[in-house]
Amino acid sequence: MIPFEPTSFPPQLKKIELKTKELEFDMASEYKTGSFLRALAASKPGGRLLELGTGTGFGTAWILAGMDGQASLLSVDNNAQVSAVAAQYLGEDRRLTLKVEDATVLIPTLEGQLFDFIFADAWVGKFELLEETLALLGPGGVYIIDDLLPQPNWPENHGPRIAPLIESLQARSELSVVSMAWASGLVVATKCGK
Repeated sequence: MIPFEPTSFPPQLKKIELKTKELEFDMASEYKTGSFLRALAASKPGGRLLELGTGTGFGTAWILAGMDGQASLLSVDNNAQVSAVAAQYLGEDRRLTLKVEDATVLIPTLEGQLFDFIFADAWVGKFELLEETLALLGPGGVYIIDDLLPQPNWPENHGPRIAPLIESLQARSELSVVSMAWASGLVVATKCGK
């Protein structure tokens, strides 16, 4: 039987998970999504990575676990309480820059910069400021979004926005897009290196 669940985990993940439960924060990435993020991050040696929606650091821990020593990750979240968990357990990693800020404010300040990997785990970068976010994706860069299959914790109006988003991404000639009915529902888009 092929093991479809991850068999190894970032060292800080269990502590992050306990704090996440204490806070009753139910928006953390799941293990399958995390293991996928780790594999994609590993494909970007020395890369510049961006995470929109740090949360308590679930996805962040997985991304860091895949990164090499020369890569860097910028992660942003507007919720100071949940971001404090990520800072507590991951903040010592010199490859990581954590920002507590509204991503709608941050993204315009990044104009002209290019990232090799963007994980949009928030509405910003997915349903809001999509054009501006995709403009930050360098040639060969990967853009990842999750939570595209029905979830009990979806915010109001999340579901109806998914099909138009996927159609919009698939219509872009500069992106090679795959939609996956796996984990929480994922889309991975790679920017063609033209």
